[in-house]
Amino acid sequence: MELDPHTCWRAFAARDRRFDGRFVTGVLTTGIYCRPACPAPRPRPRNVRFFACAAAAEEAGFRPCLRCRPEAAPGTPAWLGTSATVSRALRLIGDGHLDAHGVDDLAARLGVGARHLRRLFDQQLGASPVAIARTRRVHFARRLLDQTDLPITEIALASGFNSLRRFNHTMRDTFRRPPRALRRERGRIAPEGGGLALRVPYRPPLDWPALLAFLGARAIPGVEHVERGVYRRTFRTPGASGTLEVRPVPCEPALALTLDLERPAELIQVVERVTRLFDLGADPALIRRQLARDPRLARALAGRRGVRVPGAWEPFELAVRAILGQQVSVAAARTLAGRVAEQFGEPLPAARAPLARQFPTPAALADADLTRVGVTRARAEAIRGLARAVRDGALEFARLGGVPECIARLTALPGVGEWTAHYIAMRGLGEPDAFPAGDLGVRRALADGGPLPATADLARRAETWRPWRAYAVMALWTESNASNPGGPDEPHDDERRDATRHRDAGRERRQTVRAGLGREARPRGARPAPPVRRRHAVSGT
Repeated sequence: MELDPHTCWRAFAARDRRFDGRFVTGVLTTGIYCRPACPAPRPRPRNVRFFACAAAAEEAGFRPCLRCRPEAAPGTPAWLGTSATVSRALRLIGDGHLDAHGVDDLAARLGVGARHLRRLFDQQLGASPVAIARTRRVHFARRLLDQTDLPITEIALASGFNSLRRFNHTMRDTFRRPPRALRRERGRIAPEGGGLALRVPYRPPLDWPALLAFLGARAIPGVEHVERGVYRRTFRTPGASGTLEVRPVPCEPALALTLDLERPAELIQVVERVTRLFDLGADPALIRRQLARDPRLARALAGRRGVRVPGAWEPFELAVRAILGQQVSVAAARTLAGRVAEQFGEPLPAARAPLARQFPTPAALADADLTRVGVTRARAEAIRGLARAVRDGALEFARLGGVPECIARLTALPGVGEWTAHYIAMRGLGEPDAFPAGDLGVRRALADGGPLPATADLARRAETWRPWRAYAVMALWTESNASNPGGPDEPHDDERRDATRHRDAGRERRQTVRAGLGREARPRGARPAPPVRRRHAVSGT
Protein backbone atom coordinates (compact mmCIF):
# COMPACT_ATOMS: atom_id res chain seq x y z
CA MET A 1 0.00 0.00 0.00
CA GLU A 2 1.45 3.36 -1.05
CA LEU A 3 1.56 5.87 1.81
CA ASP A 4 1.61 9.64 1.47
CA PRO A 5 4.56 10.75 3.65
CA HIS A 6 3.15 14.26 4.15
CA THR A 7 -0.23 12.98 5.37
CA CYS A 8 1.43 10.40 7.60
CA TRP A 9 3.77 12.98 9.11
CA ARG A 10 0.93 15.40 9.89
CA ALA A 11 -1.02 12.60 11.59
CA PHE A 12 2.09 11.43 13.47
CA ALA A 13 3.08 14.96 14.57
CA ALA A 14 -0.48 15.64 15.78
CA ARG A 15 -0.71 12.26 17.55
CA ASP A 16 -3.95 11.68 15.67
CA ARG A 17 -5.58 8.52 17.06
CA ARG A 18 -7.83 8.23 14.02
CA PHE A 19 -4.83 6.88 12.08
CA ASP A 20 -4.10 4.21 14.66
CA GLY A 21 -3.61 0.94 12.78
CA ARG A 22 -3.40 2.55 9.33
CA PHE A 23 0.37 2.89 9.45
CA VAL A 24 3.36 2.73 11.79
CA THR A 25 6.35 5.04 11.99
CA GLY A 26 9.92 3.78 12.10
CA VAL A 27 12.49 6.07 13.78
CA LEU A 28 15.92 5.66 12.23
CA THR A 29 17.85 7.02 15.22
CA THR A 30 16.37 4.54 17.70
CA GLY A 31 15.48 1.53 15.51
CA ILE A 32 11.94 1.56 17.01
CA TYR A 33 8.57 1.79 15.28
CA CYS A 34 5.56 3.49 16.89
CA ARG A 35 1.83 4.08 16.57
CA PRO A 36 0.71 7.50 15.27
CA ALA A 37 -0.45 8.51 18.77
CA CYS A 38 2.78 7.54 20.57
CA PRO A 39 3.39 9.94 23.50
CA ALA A 40 7.20 9.88 23.05
CA PRO A 41 8.96 13.09 21.87
CA ARG A 42 8.70 13.55 18.12
CA PRO A 43 11.84 12.87 16.05
CA ARG A 44 12.86 15.06 13.13
CA PRO A 45 10.98 14.39 9.88
CA ARG A 46 14.16 13.29 8.10
CA ASN A 47 14.64 10.50 10.68
CA VAL A 48 11.31 8.72 10.15
CA ARG A 49 9.99 6.16 7.70
CA PHE A 50 6.36 5.10 7.33
CA PHE A 51 5.16 1.53 6.87
CA ALA A 52 1.76 0.08 5.99
CA CYS A 53 1.87 -2.49 8.80
CA ALA A 54 3.96 -3.66 11.73
CA ALA A 55 5.32 -6.62 9.77
CA ALA A 56 6.80 -4.30 7.16
CA ALA A 57 8.54 -2.25 9.87
CA GLU A 58 9.95 -5.39 11.46
CA GLU A 59 11.17 -6.66 8.08
CA ALA A 60 13.02 -3.36 7.74
CA GLY A 61 14.80 -4.01 11.05
CA PHE A 62 12.70 -1.92 13.47
CA ARG A 63 11.36 -3.28 16.77
CA PRO A 64 8.08 -2.38 18.55
CA CYS A 65 7.97 0.59 20.88
CA LEU A 66 7.56 -0.47 24.52
CA ARG A 67 5.72 2.74 25.32
CA CYS A 68 2.91 3.01 22.73
CA ARG A 69 2.68 -0.78 22.23
CA PRO A 70 1.99 -1.19 18.48
CA GLU A 71 0.91 -4.78 19.10
CA ALA A 72 -2.17 -3.44 20.94
CA ALA A 73 -3.37 -1.37 17.97
CA PRO A 74 -6.32 -2.53 15.84
CA GLY A 75 -5.23 -4.37 12.72
CA THR A 76 -5.19 -2.85 9.26
CA PRO A 77 -8.41 -3.64 7.35
CA ALA A 78 -7.63 -6.49 4.95
CA TRP A 79 -9.09 -4.74 1.91
CA LEU A 80 -7.53 -1.31 2.52
CA GLY A 81 -5.36 -0.60 -0.51
CA THR A 82 -4.85 -4.26 -1.36
CA SER A 83 -5.84 -6.45 -4.26
CA ALA A 84 -8.47 -9.16 -3.92
CA THR A 85 -5.71 -11.79 -3.91
CA VAL A 86 -3.84 -10.17 -1.01
CA SER A 87 -7.09 -9.60 0.88
CA ARG A 88 -7.99 -13.30 0.58
CA ALA A 89 -4.45 -14.27 1.56
CA LEU A 90 -4.66 -12.10 4.68
CA ARG A 91 -7.93 -13.79 5.59
CA LEU A 92 -6.30 -17.23 5.30
CA ILE A 93 -3.28 -16.09 7.31
CA GLY A 94 -5.68 -14.80 9.95
CA ASP A 95 -7.23 -18.28 10.05
CA GLY A 96 -3.79 -19.72 10.81
CA HIS A 97 -3.07 -21.25 7.41
CA LEU A 98 0.66 -20.50 7.54
CA ASP A 99 0.89 -21.96 11.04
CA ALA A 100 0.60 -25.42 9.49
CA HIS A 101 1.39 -24.89 5.78
CA GLY A 102 3.88 -23.05 3.63
CA VAL A 103 3.59 -20.13 1.23
CA ASP A 104 3.43 -22.50 -1.75
CA ASP A 105 0.28 -24.10 -0.37
CA LEU A 106 -1.20 -20.69 0.41
CA ALA A 107 -0.55 -19.55 -3.16
CA ALA A 108 -2.08 -22.75 -4.54
CA ARG A 109 -5.26 -22.10 -2.54
CA LEU A 110 -5.43 -18.64 -4.09
CA GLY A 111 -4.76 -19.91 -7.61
CA VAL A 112 -1.51 -17.96 -8.10
CA GLY A 113 2.19 -18.75 -8.04
CA ALA A 114 4.16 -18.40 -4.82
CA ARG A 115 6.57 -15.94 -6.42
CA HIS A 116 3.71 -13.75 -7.67
CA LEU A 117 2.08 -13.83 -4.22
CA ARG A 118 5.30 -12.69 -2.55
CA ARG A 119 5.61 -9.88 -5.09
CA LEU A 120 2.05 -8.71 -4.40
CA PHE A 121 2.68 -8.67 -0.66
CA ASP A 122 5.91 -6.73 -1.10
CA GLN A 123 4.24 -4.16 -3.35
CA GLN A 124 1.09 -3.64 -1.29
CA LEU A 125 2.14 -4.32 2.30
CA GLY A 126 5.91 -4.09 2.27
CA ALA A 127 6.28 -7.48 3.96
CA SER A 128 6.21 -11.14 2.98
CA PRO A 129 3.36 -13.52 3.88
CA VAL A 130 5.66 -15.29 6.36
CA ALA A 131 6.52 -11.97 8.04
CA ILE A 132 2.82 -11.06 8.30
CA ALA A 133 2.05 -14.42 9.95
CA ARG A 134 5.04 -14.16 12.32
CA THR A 135 4.13 -10.63 13.44
CA ARG A 136 0.52 -11.74 13.98
CA ARG A 137 1.66 -14.55 16.28
CA VAL A 138 4.24 -12.45 18.14
CA HIS A 139 1.89 -9.56 18.82
CA PHE A 140 -0.86 -11.88 19.99
CA ALA A 141 1.58 -13.62 22.34
CA ARG A 142 2.56 -10.24 23.78
CA ARG A 143 -1.10 -9.51 24.52
CA LEU A 144 -1.45 -12.85 26.31
CA LEU A 145 1.66 -12.12 28.36
CA ASP A 146 0.19 -8.79 29.42
CA GLN A 147 -3.43 -9.75 29.99
CA THR A 148 -3.41 -13.35 31.25
CA ASP A 149 -1.69 -15.62 33.75
CA LEU A 150 -1.28 -18.46 31.26
CA PRO A 151 2.01 -20.36 31.52
CA ILE A 152 4.61 -19.46 28.91
CA THR A 153 4.28 -22.85 27.21
CA GLU A 154 0.51 -22.46 26.81
CA ILE A 155 0.94 -18.94 25.46
CA ALA A 156 3.31 -20.28 22.81
CA LEU A 157 0.79 -22.91 21.72
CA ALA A 158 -2.18 -20.53 21.88
CA SER A 159 -0.30 -18.08 19.63
CA GLY A 160 0.38 -20.64 16.93
CA PHE A 161 3.99 -21.57 17.78
CA ASN A 162 4.81 -25.26 17.53
CA SER A 163 8.01 -24.97 19.55
CA LEU A 164 8.77 -23.23 22.85
CA ARG A 165 12.35 -22.70 21.72
CA ARG A 166 11.22 -20.97 18.53
CA PHE A 167 8.73 -18.91 20.55
CA ASN A 168 11.39 -17.66 22.96
CA HIS A 169 13.80 -16.89 20.13
CA THR A 170 11.18 -14.97 18.09
CA MET A 171 9.98 -12.94 21.08
CA ARG A 172 13.54 -11.99 22.05
CA ASP A 173 14.30 -11.16 18.43
CA THR A 174 11.26 -8.87 18.15
CA PHE A 175 11.19 -7.15 21.55
CA ARG A 176 14.87 -7.54 22.54
CA ARG A 177 13.63 -9.10 25.79
CA PRO A 178 12.60 -12.63 26.81
CA PRO A 179 8.90 -13.42 27.45
CA ARG A 180 9.26 -13.48 31.24
CA ALA A 181 10.78 -10.00 31.27
CA LEU A 182 7.88 -8.70 29.18
CA ARG A 183 5.46 -9.71 31.92
CA ARG A 184 6.72 -7.27 34.49
CA GLU A 185 4.29 -4.48 33.59
CA ARG A 186 0.81 -5.68 32.81
CA GLY A 187 -2.74 -4.35 32.52
CA ARG A 188 -4.94 -7.33 33.20
CA ILE A 189 -8.71 -7.14 33.09
CA ALA A 190 -10.43 -9.21 35.73
CA PRO A 191 -13.09 -11.45 34.17
CA GLU A 192 -16.40 -11.73 35.96
CA GLY A 193 -16.97 -15.25 37.26
CA GLY A 194 -13.54 -16.51 36.28
CA GLY A 195 -12.27 -17.52 32.86
CA LEU A 196 -9.66 -16.14 30.51
CA ALA A 197 -10.01 -12.43 29.70
CA LEU A 198 -8.59 -10.44 26.78
CA ARG A 199 -9.07 -7.02 25.23
CA VAL A 200 -9.89 -6.88 21.52
CA PRO A 201 -9.19 -3.38 20.12
CA TYR A 202 -11.17 -1.56 17.42
CA ARG A 203 -11.23 1.80 15.65
CA PRO A 204 -13.90 4.06 17.13
CA PRO A 205 -16.69 4.78 16.82
CA LEU A 206 -18.50 1.52 17.60
CA ASP A 207 -22.30 1.43 17.78
CA TRP A 208 -22.46 -1.44 20.27
CA PRO A 209 -26.26 -1.22 20.87
CA ALA A 210 -26.93 -1.44 17.11
CA LEU A 211 -24.63 -4.45 16.73
CA LEU A 212 -26.28 -6.23 19.64
CA ALA A 213 -29.78 -5.41 18.38
CA PHE A 214 -28.99 -7.00 15.02
CA LEU A 215 -27.25 -10.06 16.45
CA GLY A 216 -29.71 -10.46 19.30
CA ALA A 217 -32.71 -10.62 16.97
CA ARG A 218 -30.95 -13.44 15.11
CA ALA A 219 -29.31 -15.23 18.05
CA ILE A 220 -29.71 -19.01 17.76
CA PRO A 221 -31.35 -20.32 20.97
CA GLY A 222 -29.02 -22.58 22.91
CA VAL A 223 -26.00 -21.39 20.87
CA GLU A 224 -26.11 -17.59 21.26
CA HIS A 225 -27.60 -15.23 23.81
CA VAL A 226 -27.78 -11.45 24.07
CA GLU A 227 -28.81 -9.77 27.30
CA ARG A 228 -28.06 -6.48 29.11
CA GLY A 229 -25.45 -5.33 26.65
CA VAL A 230 -23.52 -8.62 26.64
CA TYR A 231 -23.13 -11.16 23.83
CA ARG A 232 -22.55 -14.83 24.70
CA ARG A 233 -22.20 -17.96 22.58
CA THR A 234 -20.79 -21.46 22.42
CA PHE A 235 -17.87 -22.04 20.07
CA ARG A 236 -15.75 -24.79 18.61
CA THR A 237 -12.45 -24.80 16.72
CA PRO A 238 -10.27 -27.78 15.75
CA GLY A 239 -8.23 -27.28 18.92
CA ALA A 240 -10.64 -25.75 21.45
CA SER A 241 -14.29 -25.48 22.46
CA GLY A 242 -16.28 -23.76 25.17
CA THR A 243 -18.22 -20.53 25.66
CA LEU A 244 -17.33 -16.88 25.26
CA GLU A 245 -18.70 -13.56 26.44
CA VAL A 246 -18.16 -10.14 24.87
CA ARG A 247 -18.88 -6.75 26.41
CA PRO A 248 -17.52 -3.21 25.88
CA VAL A 249 -14.61 -1.92 27.97
CA PRO A 250 -15.58 1.41 29.60
CA CYS A 251 -13.63 4.45 28.36
CA GLU A 252 -11.47 2.39 26.00
CA PRO A 253 -11.79 1.49 22.29
CA ALA A 254 -11.81 -2.25 22.99
CA LEU A 255 -14.14 -5.12 23.76
CA ALA A 256 -13.59 -7.40 26.74
CA LEU A 257 -13.58 -11.04 25.65
CA THR A 258 -14.00 -13.65 28.39
CA LEU A 259 -13.47 -17.30 27.50
CA ASP A 260 -14.46 -20.44 29.34
CA LEU A 261 -12.63 -23.22 27.53
CA GLU A 262 -10.94 -26.53 28.22
CA ARG A 263 -7.52 -25.54 26.90
CA PRO A 264 -6.22 -22.40 25.16
CA ALA A 265 -4.91 -24.12 22.01
CA GLU A 266 -5.55 -22.04 18.86
CA LEU A 267 -6.75 -19.15 20.98
CA ILE A 268 -5.45 -16.78 18.33
CA GLN A 269 -8.06 -18.11 15.88
CA VAL A 270 -10.84 -17.63 18.44
CA VAL A 271 -9.91 -13.95 18.78
CA GLU A 272 -9.74 -13.59 14.98
CA ARG A 273 -13.29 -14.93 14.71
CA VAL A 274 -14.57 -12.56 17.39
CA THR A 275 -12.95 -9.70 15.49
CA ARG A 276 -14.83 -10.70 12.34
CA LEU A 277 -18.09 -11.36 14.17
CA PHE A 278 -18.24 -7.73 15.31
CA ASP A 279 -16.40 -6.36 12.24
CA LEU A 280 -13.76 -4.79 14.48
CA GLY A 281 -11.27 -4.52 11.62
CA ALA A 282 -13.43 -1.93 9.84
CA ASP A 283 -12.50 1.74 9.61
CA PRO A 284 -15.88 3.49 10.11
CA ALA A 285 -14.56 6.99 9.39
CA LEU A 286 -13.04 5.96 6.07
CA ILE A 287 -16.17 4.06 5.03
CA ARG A 288 -18.43 6.95 6.02
CA ARG A 289 -16.46 9.46 3.93
CA GLN A 290 -16.87 7.27 0.86
CA LEU A 291 -20.56 6.42 1.28
CA ALA A 292 -21.66 9.92 2.34
CA ARG A 293 -20.97 11.15 -1.20
CA ASP A 294 -24.40 9.72 -2.00
CA PRO A 295 -26.96 12.14 -0.44
CA ARG A 296 -29.37 9.31 0.44
CA LEU A 297 -26.64 7.35 2.23
CA ALA A 298 -25.47 10.52 3.96
CA ARG A 299 -28.97 10.79 5.44
CA ALA A 300 -28.94 7.12 6.49
CA LEU A 301 -25.58 7.60 8.18
CA ALA A 302 -26.48 10.87 9.91
CA GLY A 303 -26.34 10.56 13.67
CA ARG A 304 -24.98 7.02 13.54
CA ARG A 305 -21.84 6.03 15.42
CA GLY A 306 -20.24 4.25 12.51
CA VAL A 307 -21.57 1.47 10.32
CA ARG A 308 -20.33 -2.13 10.53
CA VAL A 309 -21.47 -5.38 8.95
CA PRO A 310 -22.09 -7.96 11.70
CA GLY A 311 -20.31 -11.16 10.75
CA ALA A 312 -20.71 -14.76 11.83
CA TRP A 313 -18.77 -17.27 13.87
CA GLU A 314 -18.14 -19.33 10.76
CA PRO A 315 -19.54 -19.31 7.19
CA PHE A 316 -21.33 -22.67 7.31
CA GLU A 317 -23.42 -21.64 10.33
CA LEU A 318 -24.39 -18.40 8.63
CA ALA A 319 -25.24 -20.17 5.36
CA VAL A 320 -27.59 -22.59 7.15
CA ARG A 321 -29.18 -19.68 9.00
CA ALA A 322 -29.64 -17.79 5.70
CA ILE A 323 -31.42 -20.73 4.05
CA LEU A 324 -33.67 -21.17 7.07
CA GLY A 325 -34.55 -17.47 6.83
CA GLN A 326 -35.83 -17.60 3.27
CA GLN A 327 -39.47 -16.43 3.04
CA VAL A 328 -40.04 -16.36 6.81
CA SER A 329 -39.68 -13.73 9.49
CA VAL A 330 -36.49 -13.21 11.48
CA ALA A 331 -38.22 -14.60 14.57
CA ALA A 332 -39.41 -17.72 12.72
CA ALA A 333 -35.94 -18.35 11.27
CA ARG A 334 -34.45 -17.94 14.74
CA THR A 335 -36.88 -20.53 16.12
CA LEU A 336 -36.05 -22.99 13.34
CA ALA A 337 -32.31 -22.50 13.84
CA GLY A 338 -32.74 -23.21 17.56
CA ARG A 339 -34.60 -26.42 16.82
CA VAL A 340 -31.89 -27.53 14.39
CA ALA A 341 -29.20 -26.84 16.99
CA GLU A 342 -31.12 -28.65 19.74
CA GLN A 343 -31.82 -31.71 17.61
CA PHE A 344 -28.52 -32.10 15.73
CA GLY A 345 -25.92 -30.08 17.67
CA GLU A 346 -23.56 -31.54 20.25
CA PRO A 347 -24.39 -30.72 23.89
CA LEU A 348 -21.81 -28.89 25.97
CA PRO A 349 -20.13 -31.13 28.58
CA ALA A 350 -21.01 -28.71 31.37
CA ALA A 351 -23.90 -26.75 29.90
CA ARG A 352 -25.03 -23.62 31.68
CA ALA A 353 -28.34 -22.06 30.62
CA PRO A 354 -29.04 -20.40 28.28
CA LEU A 355 -26.04 -21.82 26.36
CA ALA A 356 -26.39 -25.57 25.94
CA ARG A 357 -25.23 -26.74 22.50
CA GLN A 358 -22.73 -26.29 19.70
CA PHE A 359 -24.09 -25.52 16.26
CA PRO A 360 -24.27 -28.72 14.16
CA THR A 361 -21.32 -29.61 11.95
CA PRO A 362 -21.67 -30.21 8.18
CA ALA A 363 -21.34 -33.96 8.84
CA ALA A 364 -24.25 -33.83 11.30
CA LEU A 365 -26.55 -32.10 8.81
CA ALA A 366 -25.49 -33.86 5.59
CA ASP A 367 -28.09 -36.62 5.99
CA ALA A 368 -30.30 -35.14 8.72
CA ASP A 369 -34.08 -35.33 8.53
CA LEU A 370 -34.70 -31.63 9.08
CA THR A 371 -38.41 -31.91 8.38
CA ARG A 372 -38.75 -33.34 11.91
CA VAL A 373 -38.10 -29.87 13.32
CA GLY A 374 -40.46 -28.02 10.98
CA VAL A 375 -38.13 -27.20 8.07
CA THR A 376 -39.86 -27.46 4.68
CA ARG A 377 -38.70 -30.20 2.34
CA ALA A 378 -37.22 -27.71 -0.11
CA ARG A 379 -35.20 -25.91 2.58
CA ALA A 380 -34.16 -29.22 4.16
CA GLU A 381 -32.80 -30.48 0.85
CA ALA A 382 -30.96 -27.20 0.30
CA ILE A 383 -29.30 -27.43 3.73
CA ARG A 384 -28.35 -31.08 3.18
CA GLY A 385 -26.85 -30.19 -0.20
CA LEU A 386 -24.82 -27.38 1.39
CA ALA A 387 -23.67 -29.63 4.24
CA ARG A 388 -22.60 -32.41 1.88
CA ALA A 389 -20.66 -30.00 -0.30
CA VAL A 390 -18.77 -28.65 2.73
CA ARG A 391 -18.28 -32.09 4.30
CA ASP A 392 -16.93 -33.64 1.08
CA GLY A 393 -14.67 -30.69 0.28
CA ALA A 394 -16.56 -29.68 -2.86
CA LEU A 395 -17.17 -26.28 -1.25
CA GLU A 396 -14.39 -24.73 0.84
CA PHE A 397 -15.33 -21.29 2.05
CA ALA A 398 -11.67 -20.43 2.64
CA ARG A 399 -10.89 -21.05 -1.03
CA LEU A 400 -13.60 -18.78 -2.40
CA GLY A 401 -12.20 -15.73 -4.16
CA GLY A 402 -13.83 -12.35 -4.57
CA VAL A 403 -17.54 -11.60 -4.77
CA PRO A 404 -18.10 -12.94 -8.33
CA GLU A 405 -16.59 -16.34 -7.50
CA CYS A 406 -18.48 -16.49 -4.18
CA ILE A 407 -21.79 -15.84 -5.89
CA ALA A 408 -21.12 -18.26 -8.75
CA ARG A 409 -20.12 -21.12 -6.43
CA LEU A 410 -22.91 -20.56 -3.92
CA THR A 411 -25.72 -20.18 -6.44
CA ALA A 412 -24.65 -23.49 -8.01
CA LEU A 413 -26.03 -25.15 -4.86
CA PRO A 414 -29.71 -26.12 -4.86
CA GLY A 415 -31.95 -23.65 -3.05
CA VAL A 416 -29.38 -20.83 -2.93
CA GLY A 417 -30.26 -17.81 -5.04
CA GLU A 418 -28.51 -14.51 -5.69
CA TRP A 419 -29.81 -12.74 -2.58
CA THR A 420 -28.86 -15.60 -0.24
CA ALA A 421 -25.42 -15.89 -1.84
CA HIS A 422 -24.71 -12.17 -1.39
CA TYR A 423 -25.96 -12.32 2.19
CA ILE A 424 -23.56 -15.21 2.92
CA ALA A 425 -20.72 -13.28 1.25
CA MET A 426 -21.54 -10.17 3.31
CA ARG A 427 -21.77 -11.73 6.74
CA GLY A 428 -20.22 -15.18 6.48
CA LEU A 429 -17.19 -14.34 4.34
CA GLY A 430 -16.71 -10.69 5.29
CA GLU A 431 -16.80 -9.45 1.68
CA PRO A 432 -17.14 -5.64 1.99
CA ASP A 433 -18.38 -5.24 -1.58
CA ALA A 434 -21.09 -7.93 -1.59
CA PHE A 435 -24.34 -6.39 -2.77
CA PRO A 436 -27.82 -8.00 -3.03
CA ALA A 437 -29.02 -5.65 -5.78
CA GLY A 438 -32.56 -7.07 -5.78
CA ASP A 439 -33.13 -6.49 -2.08
CA LEU A 440 -36.58 -4.98 -1.62
CA GLY A 441 -35.65 -3.19 1.61
CA VAL A 442 -32.79 -1.35 -0.11
CA ARG A 443 -34.97 -0.46 -3.09
CA ARG A 444 -37.72 0.87 -0.82
CA ALA A 445 -35.26 2.92 1.20
CA LEU A 446 -33.86 4.53 -1.96
CA ALA A 447 -37.34 5.11 -3.41
CA ASP A 448 -38.28 7.43 -0.49
CA GLY A 449 -41.96 6.74 -0.97
CA GLY A 450 -41.84 6.93 -4.77
CA PRO A 451 -41.69 4.14 -7.36
CA LEU A 452 -39.17 1.41 -6.63
CA PRO A 453 -35.93 1.75 -8.60
CA ALA A 454 -35.24 -1.07 -11.04
CA THR A 455 -32.57 -3.53 -10.02
CA ALA A 456 -30.37 -2.49 -12.94
CA ASP A 457 -30.65 1.21 -12.00
CA LEU A 458 -29.81 0.38 -8.38
CA ALA A 459 -26.75 -1.60 -9.47
CA ARG A 460 -25.51 1.35 -11.53
CA ARG A 461 -26.04 3.77 -8.64
CA ALA A 462 -24.21 1.43 -6.26
CA GLU A 463 -21.05 1.58 -8.39
CA THR A 464 -20.16 4.79 -6.55
CA TRP A 465 -20.40 2.91 -3.23
CA ARG A 466 -17.56 0.51 -4.07
CA PRO A 467 -15.71 -1.13 -2.39
CA TRP A 468 -18.15 -0.83 0.56
CA ARG A 469 -21.52 -1.72 -0.94
CA ALA A 470 -22.17 -4.20 1.90
CA TYR A 471 -21.85 -1.31 4.38
CA ALA A 472 -24.29 0.78 2.34
CA VAL A 473 -26.82 -2.07 2.49
CA MET A 474 -26.31 -2.39 6.24
CA ALA A 475 -26.82 1.36 6.73
CA LEU A 476 -30.11 1.29 4.82
CA TRP A 477 -31.30 -1.85 6.61
CA THR A 478 -30.49 -0.36 10.01
CA GLU A 479 -32.30 2.87 9.17
CA SER A 480 -35.46 1.08 7.98
CA ASN A 481 -35.35 -1.35 10.92
CA ALA A 482 -34.63 1.29 13.57
CA SER A 483 -37.98 0.77 15.24
CA ASN A 484 -37.98 -3.00 14.73
CA PRO A 485 -34.48 -4.48 14.28
CA GLY A 486 -35.91 -7.97 14.30
CA GLY A 487 -38.46 -7.20 11.63
CA PRO A 488 -39.66 -9.82 9.15
CA ASP A 489 -37.70 -10.79 6.08
CA GLU A 490 -38.74 -10.19 2.52
CA PRO A 491 -39.18 -13.19 0.21
CA HIS A 492 -36.63 -12.06 -2.37
CA ASP A 493 -37.07 -12.68 -6.08
CA ASP A 494 -34.40 -15.38 -6.33
CA GLU A 495 -35.87 -17.27 -3.39
CA ARG A 496 -39.30 -17.10 -5.02
CA ARG A 497 -37.83 -18.71 -8.13
CA ASP A 498 -36.32 -21.52 -6.03
CA ALA A 499 -39.66 -22.13 -4.31
CA THR A 500 -41.50 -21.96 -7.64
CA ARG A 501 -39.32 -24.74 -9.06
CA HIS A 502 -40.27 -27.01 -6.15
CA ARG A 503 -43.95 -26.02 -6.50
CA ASP A 504 -43.91 -26.80 -10.25
CA ALA A 505 -42.36 -30.18 -9.54
CA GLY A 506 -45.22 -30.94 -7.16
CA ARG A 507 -47.76 -29.85 -9.77
CA GLU A 508 -46.21 -32.22 -12.32
CA ARG A 509 -46.49 -35.11 -9.86
CA ARG A 510 -50.18 -34.34 -9.27
CA GLN A 511 -50.86 -34.18 -12.98
CA THR A 512 -49.18 -37.58 -13.40
CA VAL A 513 -51.50 -39.09 -10.79
CA ARG A 514 -54.58 -37.57 -12.47
CA ALA A 515 -53.45 -39.08 -15.79
CA GLY A 516 -54.15 -42.51 -14.37
CA LEU A 517 -50.83 -43.70 -13.02
CA GLY A 518 -52.34 -43.98 -9.52
CA ARG A 519 -50.94 -43.22 -6.11
CA GLU A 520 -48.34 -45.94 -6.42
CA ALA A 521 -46.61 -43.89 -9.14
CA ARG A 522 -45.87 -41.09 -6.71
CA PRO A 523 -42.47 -41.38 -5.00
CA ARG A 524 -42.85 -42.48 -1.44
CA GLY A 525 -43.19 -39.53 0.93
CA ALA A 526 -43.47 -36.99 -1.92
CA ARG A 527 -45.95 -34.20 -1.33
CA PRO A 528 -46.60 -31.01 -3.22
CA ALA A 529 -44.66 -28.12 -1.75
CA PRO A 530 -46.81 -25.57 0.11
CA PRO A 531 -47.74 -22.47 -1.86
CA VAL A 532 -45.27 -19.62 -1.78
CA ARG A 533 -46.18 -17.15 0.94
CA ARG A 534 -45.64 -13.71 -0.51
CA ARG A 535 -44.90 -11.27 2.25
CA HIS A 536 -44.14 -7.59 1.98
CA ALA A 537 -41.87 -6.63 4.80
CA VAL A 538 -38.42 -5.38 5.71
CA SER A 539 -35.24 -7.17 4.65
CA GLY A 540 -32.52 -8.65 6.78
CA THR A 541 -32.29 -12.41 7.32
